[in-house]
Amino acid sequence: MTRSGIFLGSIGGVLLLAMMGLTVCDVIGRYLFNSPIKGASELTELLLCAVIFVGLGAVSLAEDHVTVDLLTEKMPQAVHPSRQALTGALSGLILVVIAWRLWIYADQIGGYGGQTTNLGIPIAPLGYFCAVCAFVGGLITAFLPLRRFIRRLQE
Repeated sequence: MTRSGIFLGSIGGVLLLAMMGLTVCDVIGRYLFNSPIKGASELTELLLCAVIFVGLGAVSLAEDHVTVDLLTEKMPQAVHPSRQALTGALSGLILVVIAWRLWIYADQIGGYGGQTTNLGIPIAPLGYFCAVCAFVGGLITAFLPLRRFIRRLQE
């Protein structure tokens, strides 16, 4: 795993740990002291969103996306490099389109000042963060298999 992957994985782990700690404290406060943490569900949702999109970059760098190989295992070995390059490029393109739509959605949310209900945390910055993470993940998802394919052609 690369340094970037370790860094992104570590950030995701810290966010996940914070989400877990918040949930534990909220449950203890709710059931033992009858005093839940105000806005805990909102913070959990925001943290979960951040964990997912930070994790996207780490997964892309490690090329650990979920795959289903119902047909691919029956294909000849010679087809696999070009298939991987094509599926990487298409997956990357899909992630870039998702990033574009997330950016537009974040613009809309920012335009009307969307924020969480209880704590009043602005939602648009999280949308922009998710869009950037999806865009970077898309570039990585497309780039790594294409680079491997080009290197194989040059051999």
